[in-house]
Amino acid sequence: MLAVFEKSVANSPEALQSPHSGSSPSYALKEGYLASQFVSKNSNSVSLNLGSSGVLAYSLDNTDPLVHRLFAVVDDIFCIFRGHIENLPFLRQQYGLSKVTNEAIMVIEAYRTLRDRGPYPVDKVVRDFHGNFAFILFDGTNKTVFAAADADGAVPFFWGTDAEGHLVLSDDTAIVKKGCSKSYSPFPKGCFFTSSGGLRSFEHPKNQLKPVPRVDSSGEVCGATFQVDAEAKREGTSSMPRVESSQNWAGHI
Repeated sequence: MLAVFEKSVANSPEALQSPHSGSSPSYALKEGYLASQFVSKNSNSVSLNLGSSGVLAYSLDNTDPLVHRLFAVVDDIFCIFRGHIENLPFLRQQYGLSKVTNEAIMVIEAYRTLRDRGPYPVDKVVRDFHGNFAFILFDGTNKTVFAAADADGAVPFFWGTDAEGHLVLSDDTAIVKKGCSKSYSPFPKGCFFTSSGGLRSFEHPKNQLKPVPRVDSSGEVCGATFQVDAEAKREGTSSMPRVESSQNWAGHI
């Protein structure tokens, strides 16, 4: 899976930008560069142009039947999912969604409930997904990005920033390197990223995250990892009061 988002949609953390970006800076969105690289590498793959917001690409080829590769679209909300959610029956009951067929649809419906009614804190929504997973969601109506990785980091998932500051997300480290050179790192496990809230931990939602420079085998800084800062608490609260279904919480996610 691959997503590249314009800066106006999702600002990548400054800490991901390496001071040694390499001799050939990459432009992930220019002429569809990174999406074309992904499609040429992966058979049975498709890329989706999101207009001024960016691009998505995915492949449904899968050699492991226990690790789902899924793509879904519901009402202009796109989701690429890799992994497995173990408690899908419980989530169907919790959200009153008996007809949900797979994990990608579940992520979309959980997000839509959060966006439209805000009944739960964002961190609780992700924490309730039990299993090994990584997903990328894009709300085309509100131009909102929502991405997360499980607490164990069991599914490969990487992020970075290209030469123009665009956010790149993928489960393929080679693809991320092509788009971001040295300005990338593994996506932090137990965390989620949103357009409005940035990177947060769903395991420790009250704590801030601090970037730690990541050094590669050649001794150069290569992006950053993010760790929970036990001494620094987040300002405010992640909870949101219940509102009428007509209210849109996209800007608070």
